[in-house]
Amino acid sequence: RTPGDVFAFHPLEKADFRTWPHVVMNWDFSSEESIYRNLRKNYPAEWGDRAPEGSSAGAGFYNTMFMWPLLTFGWELFLECCLDERFARIMDEFAEINRRVFKAFARLPVNFVVCHDDIVTTRGPVCSPKWMNRYIFPRYEEFWGYVRAAGKEVIFMADGNMTQFANDVIACGARGIISEPYTDYKKIARNHESRNLFLAGEGDNRILTRNNPEEIDAMVKNMVETSRMTGGYMMCIGNHIPWNVTPAGIKRYLDRSVEWARR
Repeated sequence: RTPGDVFAFHPLEKADFRTWPHVVMNWDFSSEESIYRNLRKNYPAEWGDRAPEGSSAGAGFYNTMFMWPLLTFGWELFLECCLDERFARIMDEFAEINRRVFKAFARLPVNFVVCHDDIVTTRGPVCSPKWMNRYIFPRYEEFWGYVRAAGKEVIFMADGNMTQFANDVIACGARGIISEPYTDYKKIARNHESRNLFLAGEGDNRILTRNNPEEIDAMVKNMVETSRMTGGYMMCIGNHIPWNVTPAGIKRYLDRSVEWARR
């Protein structure tokens, strides 16, 4: 409840998060083996540590690094404390938890891991590049290195506008990015034309809700144009399709995607 509580907190002493109702990933993080056993039961035993070639078998993790302090302390306390030197020890302990996680992922029979961290808002980065280069990006490079060394791909997911941090995330080892329509997907694709990136989330549910046929058609054509810049593009409404989106708008988007979004 206070900065003093934050600086007295030891994540490694609370590594069994199954009793923490407010933390999304309520697993037992006390060891790599406990994480591996929890995850391995979700895949066929006969696969060993390799998924079939071309299989869509994957895994996902919500708290890749940034989400740990955010979910544990809440926005206000996180931002109040994150510039204090005492915060470094806390981030080191969260990193040790995730080191176990990603070593376990490397042993799973999956072909990719989707890694989520909301490091941006709709306007761009939450924290400065300096802070991110100290606490977040080096951990991404380390953790994803375990997964990639085992022959698995990493896809990064973040809400908001990922334009400014896209290059950093890709440099850390991500094969691609799933985000929201606030992101400049063409800029990312243009910067990495030789990388054949996976990109998803350029579609906008606000356009579907307005249900203007010409506007929906223009959006799909714009998405298809981006898809020509990278072989891993996926048609995707990045801010999702909740219950209140106009059904007619959804249908037109899907119909136009079937008609135009084919390689």
